[in-house]
Parts: sequence; structure tokens; C-alpha cells
Amino acid sequence: MAEEIGTGGARRLVLLRHAKAERAGAVDDVLRPLRLDGRRQAGRVGVALRESDLVPDRVLCSSALRTRQTWDLLASHLGDVEPDVTITDTLYAADVADVLDLLGQTDARVRTLLVVGHEPTMAATATHLADPASDGGALAQVRVGVPTATYSVLESDAAWEDWGPRGALLTYVGRPTA
Repeated sequence: MAEEIGTGGARRLVLLRHAKAERAGAVDDVLRPLRLDGRRQAGRVGVALRESDLVPDRVLCSSALRTRQTWDLLASHLGDVEPDVTITDTLYAADVADVLDLLGQTDARVRTLLVVGHEPTMAATATHLADPASDGGALAQVRVGVPTATYSVLESDAAWEDWGPRGALLTYVGRPTA
């Protein structure tokens, strides 16, 4: 990891539900690939993250095929960046506590962290972390769950290991359109 990563200020957590995958049934769940429209969704997420200055310094990605494909496709739209990427089985069947454990292990120099995972965990984590003063529309969305290729952005000045209940501001929930 490069030393020039982040120099202070708020840390930003981007929680992304993978893009649209093939229906369950033909293959094991962990091996479900993205559909064609899911592949397009993933690319649009990459463009949206780049245009919103949310290019990650570090990425935590579930080991499921659909999350890895989502990351690979969106990464191709981020420009000349090479974030530190960890593919982990932990995120495949994670709960909120698992995500918080992974956050707590994040290097203090990381300013923007992207987590590519699954529902209901991505929305539940955003709900758990969101301060009641967060954007009302965004908070309402994560409380009911998020569709595929939707990302939630949370900000806090706290060290990663100190992120906890209602300790971050949920500033945005986005789902890029065509």
C-alpha cells in the first residue's frame, strides 16, 4: 500500500451490493455469474464512483463469483488506480458483526474503503452504522434493503476500528441508471 494514501479528514465507507446475477438453481449459489444487464450495471457503478470521487484505496470483496465479477467490471472504469484488494469468504455469508470486524482490520491510511457484498448484509450494515442525522431518504432506503448494484456511502472521522452503531453519517445511496 502506498504511503500517500489519505492524509486526514473523514473516512468513507462504500457498501455495494453486487450487480444483477443469474437466477439460482443451475449452479451452486457461490458460482452464480452476473447477467448481461448486471455486467452493464457494474460498469455504470464504476463510472459513478469515479465521477463522485469515491475511488477506493482498499477493496474487500466477497469470494462469490458475482461479487468478484462486479468488482472486476467496475474497476475497469476507475482510471489508473490499483487499490489493495482482498477477496474473502467471510463476506459471502457475513453478518453486520463480520463486516465490522473487517473494517476494524483496515489500515489507518485508507480513506475510502469499498466493500462488495450481498443483501441483506450491505443494507443492514449501513443501517447499523448510520447516525439518525443521516440523509433521510438514504436511511429509509437502507432500512428496507437495496436492489442490485446499489451502493451506500457513509462518512466518519473515527478510526476504522472505532466505527460502530450510529457512528457514521449516511450521505448517499446510489444506483446508477442507463
